Amino acid sequence: MNLRAFQLLGLSLLLATSARGQSPQLPRVVEVQWKSSVPKSAPVILQVSNEVTVPKDLPVPFTIPPKADAPAVLPINLATAFELANVRPLDVQIASQQVRIAAAQYDRAKFLWAPSIIVGADWFRHQGVVQNFQGAIVDQSRSSVMVGGGANAVFGLNDAIFAPLAARQDLTARRANFRAVNNDMALAVAEAYFLVQQARGELAGALVVVKEAEELVRRTKQLAEGLAPPMEATRSRVELARRLQTLATLRENWRSASAELVRLLRLDPAAVVEPIEPADMTIRLIEPAIALDDLIAIGLTSRPELAANQAIVQASLQRLRQEKLRPLVPSLLLRSVGTNPSGSLAYGAFGGGPGTNIGSMQSRFDYDAQVVWELQNFGLGNKARIDERKAEREIALYELLKVQDRIAAEIVQAQAQVISSRDRVTASEPALRDALESLQKNMEGLAQTRRVGNTLILVVRPQEVVAALQALAQANSDYHQAVADFNRAQFRLYRATGHPAQCLMKLMNK
Repeated sequence: MNLRAFQLLGLSLLLATSARGQSPQLPRVVEVQWKSSVPKSAPVILQVSNEVTVPKDLPVPFTIPPKADAPAVLPINLATAFELANVRPLDVQIASQQVRIAAAQYDRAKFLWAPSIIVGADWFRHQGVVQNFQGAIVDQSRSSVMVGGGANAVFGLNDAIFAPLAARQDLTARRANFRAVNNDMALAVAEAYFLVQQARGELAGALVVVKEAEELVRRTKQLAEGLAPPMEATRSRVELARRLQTLATLRENWRSASAELVRLLRLDPAAVVEPIEPADMTIRLIEPAIALDDLIAIGLTSRPELAANQAIVQASLQRLRQEKLRPLVPSLLLRSVGTNPSGSLAYGAFGGGPGTNIGSMQSRFDYDAQVVWELQNFGLGNKARIDERKAEREIALYELLKVQDRIAAEIVQAQAQVISSRDRVTASEPALRDALESLQKNMEGLAQTRRVGNTLILVVRPQEVVAALQALAQANSDYHQAVADFNRAQFRLYRATGHPAQCLMKLMNK
C-alpha cells in the first residue's frame, strides 16, 4: 500500500470513528505491558524496548577532570530528565491551562439554557412632566421601591443545542494538543540531553588527543640533531595549538548544550548538567527493521496531533449545522419585568407613593416569556455566516491533511536517520579503536630509528604522528556524533509514531 493510500485510510478512520462518537482504535502490533503507574489509556502500538548498549573496552575515557574555574556540575540521568519534562517546562504548563480554559468553555456552553438569578433592590424616583395615556402632558412626582429577585434566560435554542457539541470537540482538541505538547517536549529534552552527551564524549576524546599532542611536542624536541628538521617541531606545536583551540570550543559546546537542557527543565541556569550514563550509551527503542509502511500506518492513527485536528473538523461541522438551522430554530426569552429595565427583578415586595413617600408594600410578580424567530439582514446575514462556517470547515479539513502529510514525512525522515546513524555507529566504533591504536604505534615508532647506508633515519616521522593525531580527533568526533544522532533518531521515531511521552521514564527505569 502506498503513502497516499495510508493517508486516506487514516483520514477515513478518524472521521468514521468520530462520527460514531468513538476514539480511533490503534492497531496493536505487539502487546507491551506497562507498569501500573502508566495511564491505562496510553496507546500500545509497537514493541518498544529500552535496550541500552555501552561499548566494552573502548580505550577513550569518558570522565572529564574538572577545571579550577568550572561552574557547579549537576548530575542527572535520562529518566529524571523525562520525569521533569512532564511537569516543569512552561509549554506543558501553558497547554495544561489551555485544557482548563476549554473545559470551562464547555461547561459554560452546556448551561446556556439555565437562567441567571438576580437578587436585589430597586429604587425609582420621578420628578417632572410625563405624557399620560390620553396624550396630555402632566406634572408628576413619585417614588417606588422593590425588593426581590428574578430569573432571566435569553438564548437561542439553536445555540443551546450546538454550542455544547462544538465546545466538547474543542475540549477534545485541547486535550489531544496537551498530549502532543508532552510528546514534543519529551523529544526536545531527549535531543538536548544527547547533545550534552555528544559534547561530553567529544570533549573526553579531545582531552586524550591534547595529551598525546603534548607528548608529541616533547618527543620532537628530544630528537637528535639531524633526525628531524626544525620544522617538524614547529609542526607539532602548531598541531597542539589547534587541539587546544578545539578543546576550548568543545568545552563551550558542552556549556551551551547544558544551558539548553537546563532551560527546558527549568533548573539552575548557572549549573552545568552532567549525565551519569556513559557518553557513548546507545538506546534502541524501535527496531529499524520494522517496515516503513507499518510505521506510517501506525503514526496516521495514533498521533495526538491528528486527534486534535480531527476534533477541530468535528467542531467546524457542528458550527456549520448551527448556522444552517439558525433561522429555523427559535430563540427563547424569559425576562423579569417588575422593574425597569427588564431582565432584573420579577418577584418581591413593591411599594411607592407620591413625591418621596414610600408605602403600601405588597407582593408583586411580573414576568415576560417570548419565543421568536430571527432572519438576520433579510436572510443575507444568515447566508454570510453559513459561507463563513463552510470555509472554516474546509480549512480544518486541509489542516488535517497537512498534518497527515507532515506525520508521514516525519516518520520517513526519522527512520532514515535511524538507519543511517546505526550504520555510522557500526563503522565509526572500530575506526575510533583503529585510530587510537594507530596513534600509539606511531608514537612508539617515533622513538625508533633504522640505518639506510650511512644515514640514520626515523622509522616514523613526526608528521606521520601529526596525521595520526588528526585521524584520532576526527574519529572521536565521528563516533560520538553518530552515537548521539542514533539516540536522537530513535526518540524522533518514537515520537513520530505517536508513542506517549509518559511511558518514556518507565522505559528508562526498567
